[in-house]
Amino acid sequence: MENTDKQKDAAAAVAEKSDYQETDIFAWANNLVQFKDELKIELFLINKNYVVYRTAMAEALGKQLEPLFIDEILEAVLEGAGMGLQVRSFEEAEAEDNVLQRTLLENVDKAKEVLSWVKTQEHEIELFVEEEHDFKRIKGIMARITHAGLNKPAYVFKVLPQSQIMRGKVGWMLRSGKFVPFDADAAVRIPADNQLLLLDQDLYVFNQAKLKALFGYDAKEASIARQKVAEIEANYSLSFDEGLDMQSMVKNKKSTIKKLQKLEVGKVKQDDLLSHAEDMGVELMTDDSGAIIIMDDKDMTKFVNLLNDDYIESPLTGERYEIIKKRLLKPEDEEEMLLKEVLK
Repeated sequence: MENTDKQKDAAAAVAEKSDYQETDIFAWANNLVQFKDELKIELFLINKNYVVYRTAMAEALGKQLEPLFIDEILEAVLEGAGMGLQVRSFEEAEAEDNVLQRTLLENVDKAKEVLSWVKTQEHEIELFVEEEHDFKRIKGIMARITHAGLNKPAYVFKVLPQSQIMRGKVGWMLRSGKFVPFDADAAVRIPADNQLLLLDQDLYVFNQAKLKALFGYDAKEASIARQKVAEIEANYSLSFDEGLDMQSMVKNKKSTIKKLQKLEVGKVKQDDLLSHAEDMGVELMTDDSGAIIIMDDKDMTKFVNLLNDDYIESPLTGERYEIIKKRLLKPEDEEEMLLKEVLK
């Protein structure tokens, strides 16, 4: 119960910090139904560097956009509502049946970057042209959904695997029982599954793997890291430069986040940690109040390494090492010892 309360407190703190107002996907879906045949759907392509491109589409494709980007989401949400579908943030609970998880847009840097293009630099977005921009570099597609009856646009994101893209030079078409040359620059098959939906500041995650594939964000991993940081801040006195904090400094640092996930916070007291740092020759400064000063990424790495007991001095050579990978040694139990005796 205590852990759950901590998680909710952490989520509330993030929400308050970002002036967050929770959206209601069920109300949104119900409202959207009445405008379903009048929606304006615009498509943007996202490349591997998160550069956004506009697309030009033939009118004939208009009828295919709603089934591909809207219908399945509406069906999942409206049918789910009747079956008791719950919406929870990644901070609140693990994924389970009949639960739709979401995270804040604020947490997903690359998604924020894409939205910034569309919201503040749309006039600068280039039209995608295969000869100039290359479909090989395209990573995903974003649909912007608008209507006069909707307060704000909604955005649907999908990963575009390269296996779903065919280029003219390597493709054939079967026509009237005969193969003929593929006469287009490229062809793309849009995935039909539900993946990601953005409503205001809430990113609804129908497929967690797609969130990681498109934006490089592991929501569960990041959630655990935030919880660990909150525990560390409650157990250790730290001092940061203005504008910095531990949450922002570990964000997107994969190796640091992995270590944070495994830490048993509070196992080492601050005085013991500082004493060990001195013994190992690892420089950590403290301020007048005794708080550990974290000025940059190097200081943060040293602090996390110390918490994780990653520095050791060899009793044989006196050399000091930073342990990259370690496995706890456990004494052999009686059964293992007897088995060895039998095998001798």
